[in-house]
Parts: sequence; C-alpha cells; structure tokens
Amino acid sequence: MTPTDDWIIPQEWSSYTAEQHATWDTLFARQAKLLPGRVAPAFLSGLEFLRLAKPGIPDFEELSERLMKATGWQVVAVPGLVPDDVFFDHLANRRFVAGNFIRRADQLDYLQVPDVFHDVFGHVPLLADPVFADYLQAYGIGGQRANGLGAIRNLARLYWYTVEFGLVQTTDGLRIYGAGIASSHSESIFALEDPSPNRIGFDLQRIMRTLYRIDDFQQTYFVIDNFEALLETTLTTDFAPLYDALASAEDIAVDQIEQGDRIIWRGTQSHAHAA
Repeated sequence: MTPTDDWIIPQEWSSYTAEQHATWDTLFARQAKLLPGRVAPAFLSGLEFLRLAKPGIPDFEELSERLMKATGWQVVAVPGLVPDDVFFDHLANRRFVAGNFIRRADQLDYLQVPDVFHDVFGHVPLLADPVFADYLQAYGIGGQRANGLGAIRNLARLYWYTVEFGLVQTTDGLRIYGAGIASSHSESIFALEDPSPNRIGFDLQRIMRTLYRIDDFQQTYFVIDNFEALLETTLTTDFAPLYDALASAEDIAVDQIEQGDRIIWRGTQSHAHAA
C-alpha cells in the first residue's frame, strides 16, 4: 500500500491473526508483571484508563476515542518510520503515529523497527497524562522549527533521551517513563539496576550534544525531576541561539561523563514488585 502525504494508512484491525494477537498478549503480560515499582505512576494510570489490558492488539479507533476525551490525542496507523516533517506535523497536531504491524513470536526481545507493541504499549499510556501530552505536542512544534534551522540532529537527541529512554526521579526512587525502556523486558531491568550506565540529571544542552546508539542498551540515561519541569524547559527555552551554539560544539560520546554532570545514581536499587 502506498502511503498518502501524511503516511496514514488503515490499521486493518480485523486482519490481525490469532497468533499476532497472542504475541501482543505475551508481551503485555510480561511487561505488566515487571513494571509496577519500576515505571512512572502516570504510565500505569494510562494503561488502566485506556484499558490496554484488554486482550489482543488494541483497535486504534477505540483507543483514540478514549484518548481524545483525556487529552485530545489520537493514534493513527503508519507503515513504519515516517519522514521527519511528517512526524513533526502529526505530533504538533496531537496525532501519534504507530506502526500497524507486530513482531513475530521469535522476536519478542528485539526488533529494529518500532512495531505496534513498542508504539502503543510504550508510548500511548503517557499520552493520557495532560502534562506529558502537552510536552509531546510542544516537541512536535519545536521539530517543525528545527527542521527549518537545520537542527534536527540535535532535537532528535532530546526525543531519544526523554520520550524513548527517559528516567524520572520520584519520592520512591528512579522510575522509567521512556517508551524504549518500558516496552523492553531486558532494558526495564538494565536501566534501573545495572551499575554500568550513567544516570545524569536533565540538562538540555548536554542532551543535545550527546550521541546515542540504537543497537544496544543505553550507556547514559538522563533523569528529569517531573513532567512539569520537562514541559516548562521546552516552552521557555529559545532554541534558535541554542542551536547556533551547538553547531560549533563537539559531540559527547554515549558513555562519557562531563565536568558539571549531576550524577543521580549508580548501582542496584530494590524493586519489590519486580518479577
């Protein structure tokens, strides 16, 4: 099927096989058992509000109906990764793009291209949170500006280290909110318990200078204080001069510690509800 200019395609929910629904159920059950005590409370609230525990791959129309009532967002199907300008336009207009395909049963632990489980289970629960929903829209609007300023590379790192692989500090310790962690069984454990990665306090310019890798666990995670602070930073920062400054700044390696970094935590912490 050839995508339209906005790359939206029908989800074709009725075309999913029993095996594909079973793969979703297997992935969901595994993460639902693991994440309490590890993931941000707003994520668990979103799972419940959106009724994602219902067996089988969610129907995007039903999901969007519930999501629209909460924060004005909707979920639209796309065939895979979309061009930057299309992606930013969807986010700026409160449309979250999700792949309509699901990994095979023998690919439970890793898939190079985001599928419906990563996109819906990993991302959509937090879209029911008003503050995070506003942040993602603000990111989309910022992406449209960055596209015109030739700064997509820097802004993409902000998405990576927040929306995909972000950690948040809570009164009960570090918690996951990034979709790339929340949808991954092994990285949900690694991100909070392994002593090897750096866990650094959120710093916008530092993040925009930091390289990332897509073929392994992260060696650096950035920790926000709360969603409100993340949104405030995005709304109040003048990004144009920041991009100008970053143009001549050297990239920072994925595992590098810089002078001035605020190290949040290294080592093992207890998760009473973990599997």
